[in-house]
Amino acid sequence: MKAIPHTADATPHPTDATPRPPDADQVLADIAGLLTRLLEDEYGLDDVEIGMATTFNRDLELESIDLVTLSGLLEERYGGRVNFAEFLAGMEFDEIIGLTVGQLVAYVVTSLTAAEAS
Repeated sequence: MKAIPHTADATPHPTDATPRPPDADQVLADIAGLLTRLLEDEYGLDDVEIGMATTFNRDLELESIDLVTLSGLLEERYGGRVNFAEFLAGMEFDEIIGLTVGQLVAYVVTSLTAAEAS
């Protein structure tokens, strides 16, 4: 009986280096992590549940200075591919007050997809 050579890893490795499109679940996890960090650093809160329907104003009680901090955290995480200040600048005051995490996630996914396409 002839021996069959054993390969250490029989799992196929993708040779395609094409970047994967951004995943909304991963972006939500990233943003939830950034918000948790912000809330913990600024207010000592570390047990806040953050989901797509979470509002920045009503649920998280963030103030305008917190949105500036969040903008910096988003730039730190995503670089110039996501411009939170520009996103907010296109909104009316009432829209900013009602802004949800899900809306930000959708914006980030759109921004990252556009950045990868260019």
